[in-house]
Amino acid sequence: MQTHRFTSEDCIVIVGTGQAGHQAAVSLREQSFAGRVVLIGDEPDLPYQRPPLSKGYLAGHTPAEALPLRPEEFYSRHSIELLTGDSVTAIIREKCRVVLCSGKEIDFAHLILAVGTEPRSLTVPGGRAQGVFTLKTPADADSIRERLQGPSQNVVIIGGGFIGMEVAASAAASGHNTAVVEASDRIMQRAVDPAVSSCVAREHRSHGVTLINGVAVTALTLRNGAVSGVELDTGAVLRADTVVAGIGVEPNIALAQASNLATFNGIEVDGQLLTDDPHISAIGDCANYPSVHAGRRVRLESVQNAVDHARHVARRLMHDSGPYASVPWFWTHQFDLNIQIAGLASADDRTIVHGDSESSSFSVLRFRNDLLTCVESINRPSDHLAARKILAGPRRPSFSEVLTADFTLKSYAKAATNHTNTVPA
Repeated sequence: MQTHRFTSEDCIVIVGTGQAGHQAAVSLREQSFAGRVVLIGDEPDLPYQRPPLSKGYLAGHTPAEALPLRPEEFYSRHSIELLTGDSVTAIIREKCRVVLCSGKEIDFAHLILAVGTEPRSLTVPGGRAQGVFTLKTPADADSIRERLQGPSQNVVIIGGGFIGMEVAASAAASGHNTAVVEASDRIMQRAVDPAVSSCVAREHRSHGVTLINGVAVTALTLRNGAVSGVELDTGAVLRADTVVAGIGVEPNIALAQASNLATFNGIEVDGQLLTDDPHISAIGDCANYPSVHAGRRVRLESVQNAVDHARHVARRLMHDSGPYASVPWFWTHQFDLNIQIAGLASADDRTIVHGDSESSSFSVLRFRNDLLTCVESINRPSDHLAARKILAGPRRPSFSEVLTADFTLKSYAKAATNHTNTVPA
């Protein structure tokens, strides 16, 4: 429970200018915090949206001017001190103080760590050659986009997760010979049900993308210092002029570790998103928290998670609040497929498919302990919205209820809402 009551003399420092850090600053002002808000980021840009970098921006449909979350004047208008191109090098916990690379020192009443993640780099021979990229920043996207806007070439994506498949879609749509190499036996295996993987795979293949599953990359071959091929553990070599690695990310925990905060697969926080120091919270992609929806600790990488974490911490700091309980949701857009996920799945979930899984419009309903816990939808936005309402409410359908002929997520969400509204106070 929050015990300190903040005044206009207090300072809240936010480390990280990504979606979580930016939203924390905005939400503090929305919650009427009147003290100093200092937002610190090591990138030179204004806080910006990351999702378009692997989607519309990479494909050339989203202009650079559309990336910033707010115009520069927003921060001065709301008295948010935005320090870009600088980084926090140390937290002096006993003094509630941060030390910056520039030499500045700032005392805080509360510190919010929104330090995000870093893409994993290839560690195989040739993994740092010219023509090999990861994707995190606008500069990364610019480098990849410059190649995609050039003459037709061989593009190899290593990693078949969301980012890898989005980049593959952009590359293929730009007319390049595109291949995806995925070590698992299907694409997006960690994120979605096999039926969804199969649908996405069909869509990519129909646009000429080659999918190679169940193999590992052993080396990149070079010609004159630039990548020329991708060597697989089968002995095959794929021709490659451009390679993009989408093999996951690592949470930025070095600052927390140096400060003796608890870390494990991220910065460990409690249900209120507090670290083991009551003056420090952690939010967004870097935070490992106990999820009421998963029944276990999780670390999630999504805009929704970042934004809702930030809003929760701002409310907690100003007004108190219960444990964080927002429903997780995710999305990806590839070719003509809009894939939306509500809730959190487990590998041993029971599943029911609503619609035709051989088509490009269906939903997979997933159950744990006989109750709905996750819905994965392809081109069914009404199912997705209904699932979010259901998972946020007190009533969830059982496996047997969903098997009835007249069951729909939309009708169940409506009935559950009406039931809640008619329960006597």
